[in-house]
Amino acid sequence: MIASRRRWLISGSVAAAGVAGGVAAYWWRRRAQRDPAAEAFWALTLDTPAQTSLAMATLQGRPLVLNFWATWCPPCVREMPVLDRFYRDHRARGWQVLGLAADNAAAVREFLARTPVAFPIALAGFEGIDLSRRLGNLSGGLPFTVVFGRDGRLQHRHIGETHYEQLAGWAQGFS
Repeated sequence: MIASRRRWLISGSVAAAGVAGGVAAYWWRRRAQRDPAAEAFWALTLDTPAQTSLAMATLQGRPLVLNFWATWCPPCVREMPVLDRFYRDHRARGWQVLGLAADNAAAVREFLARTPVAFPIALAGFEGIDLSRRLGNLSGGLPFTVVFGRDGRLQHRHIGETHYEQLAGWAQGFS
């Protein structure tokens, strides 16, 4: 009788420890998946060159290529047509592209008048470099591109000029 009660108590304790361990593991995984930098990005509202506001939260729910660039950055300027082509080719499949200019509004408006793009542009000013650092751009260099999944989590980071094949390859992973 005492031996069976002892076995029952030990079994119950082991089961309770297993449940507690499972709950702790679930909580730890959920905590690890949380990305404060991505959450801060999605909470932003930025101005556009057209002097309107763009809330980043309106872009959630679909994959997003976020490109940090500036008009004074030669590789940034070279990749704008590539980003535009990617956007035109993939928007029907739900892809979005957002150019986040680490530049002043007048320079961006002048650039876009000469080199229009179909995707939206937002103005981050020089604070955009700090934002890019929080998203993983350790060197603070431009251009810097990140890809967010449908769930709003960061999927890819790339410092330097992107190429169409690279963007299309990332998009394949979401098909």
